[in-house]
Amino acid sequence: MFRCSSCGAFNRVPESRPPGQPTCGRCQRPLDLSGAPQEVDGEGLWRAVRASPVPVLLDLWAPWCGPCRAATPILAAVGRAQAGRLLVLKLNTDENPQASAQLGVRGIPTFVVFSGGREVARRSGLMPQQELERWALAGAQGGAPWASA
Repeated sequence: MFRCSSCGAFNRVPESRPPGQPTCGRCQRPLDLSGAPQEVDGEGLWRAVRASPVPVLLDLWAPWCGPCRAATPILAAVGRAQAGRLLVLKLNTDENPQASAQLGVRGIPTFVVFSGGREVARRSGLMPQQELERWALAGAQGGAPWASA
């Protein structure tokens, strides 16, 4: 399942992809199937969390935060490795203070996993790629703790 970065619609794309560039069923724009993290604002975040048929890994970050910048390639690698099975979103806390307040964010980077429209796991601080991926997938399956260990 892939989210259109233009309109936010979710699109099914078969594993055996047909030749050519898949397009969004709603807006007809090309779909990015790479799994790369997508920037969202507060409204886009809540729409995606409610509608996503796959778990959502949210990165709460700010441009001035060194550990947040260090997390960027790690999140990209996780998103690419789990493309179609896990949606990776990024929310800039400086540009979206209301959404970060609603989430009760106290420090960044903070990672939140949503599954079935609800928060299932949360953790703050930088993690290596394999640990982040393992933690996010366990959280999506109900096995990750709410807070960091």
